[in-house]
Amino acid sequence: MSKFGPASPPARPLQSPRQRQLAYELLDFPGSRKPLLLLAHTDVVEAKREDWSMDPFQLIERDGFFYGRGTSDDKAQAAVWIASLIRYRREGFKPHRDIIVALTADEEGGGPYNGVDWLIKNHRELIDAELALNEGGWGESDAGRKISNDLQVSEKYAINFRFEVRNKGGHSSLPVPDNAIYHLAGALERLSHFGFPLKTNEVTAAYFQKMAKIETGPVSEDLAKVPEGSQEAMQRVAAASPAWNATLRTTCVATQLEGGHAMNALPQLAAANVNCRVLPEDSLEYVRNGLQKVMADDQVTVRVVGDPSKGPASPMRPDVLNTISHVTSQLWPGVPVVPTMVMGATDGKSLRAAGIPTYDVQGFFMDRNDLRFHGRDERMSVQSFYEGQTFLYELVKILSKAGESIAALPPGSSQDLAEAAVGGTSERAHKIVQIL
Repeated sequence: MSKFGPASPPARPLQSPRQRQLAYELLDFPGSRKPLLLLAHTDVVEAKREDWSMDPFQLIERDGFFYGRGTSDDKAQAAVWIASLIRYRREGFKPHRDIIVALTADEEGGGPYNGVDWLIKNHRELIDAELALNEGGWGESDAGRKISNDLQVSEKYAINFRFEVRNKGGHSSLPVPDNAIYHLAGALERLSHFGFPLKTNEVTAAYFQKMAKIETGPVSEDLAKVPEGSQEAMQRVAAASPAWNATLRTTCVATQLEGGHAMNALPQLAAANVNCRVLPEDSLEYVRNGLQKVMADDQVTVRVVGDPSKGPASPMRPDVLNTISHVTSQLWPGVPVVPTMVMGATDGKSLRAAGIPTYDVQGFFMDRNDLRFHGRDERMSVQSFYEGQTFLYELVKILSKAGESIAALPPGSSQDLAEAAVGGTSERAHKIVQIL
């Protein structure tokens, strides 16, 4: 932990039991407002070289894209936060509140060494803030057309269930119908045809209201009816898009299998991990009871893995939403800001549960039909990166100035901001991505 300002000492990494957390703070400026926390994680999911068309752990610029594991999740935002602090200091910018940057570990892996959870438990005073900005909301585009700049204010929470069947087994030359693998396969087959009820909450209803004005064709009529509670419209909307389906209901899917102990033996064990992404209003008991009814087989046990938790939604504060909308309109005229509930999970959940409202917005536009988070050949458009850098730089400046949350940006046109996205600190941010 370190002060980041004139005559500042170097930042001091904070050591958790297994991982290092890094926090910078722009301090020593007068003001009565609580700090603004800028969060990003530096860990990434696993990537195998044989699965990729290039080295996943080397940043490569090719055909207008940055390729590499973590380019979109979440090293780009980490680089932008650091580049922005450098730029603020060089420009002599004086915020009316402290700006804290926390770069944390184990967001992807979770477990007992999650960086944000560790900071909340051991150094809450270092990240205590009025609000936080985080990953999780990105810009949606389609074939080059910018559709919306999404603002994530709530998220599903994850529950992993272990489906397990145990059996006495035996010699494979003497097969019987009572087979652990068959029991598990039947349960998973029934799960594949099951869907939890479709519904909306405050955030998702607002999302579909916005999308009804953005989308064209017959689907726009159905989108408009979703917030009104039309089950028929919800069914059609869910069928039209996996993302819309996941926004409207709790989902559960098999992700891992385990079974058998020998090629010539009847299995004594068959098990599967079922990963559920649960709506904030749905309880663990509700999901578990639903799954047990679907199993319809007393040979299949359903056990919760780990200790799942959920967090509340962030309030849709007019000052924050108006500021994000203002900066968005300056950079991308006509592109609306759409409040969303992310289908995955971020560290924002822990911050919200700890009483720090978190707004997940990035300004990095991704093709809605080619999202590569956690996937092969993960990438981000070079233009999207630099435009997102400018968006976040301007957003933080306004949010950190007293009474200016909905004030105009400094004089300059939308074109001025767009040009800034490929100048100034762009090369510096690029180098920071390489380092991270």
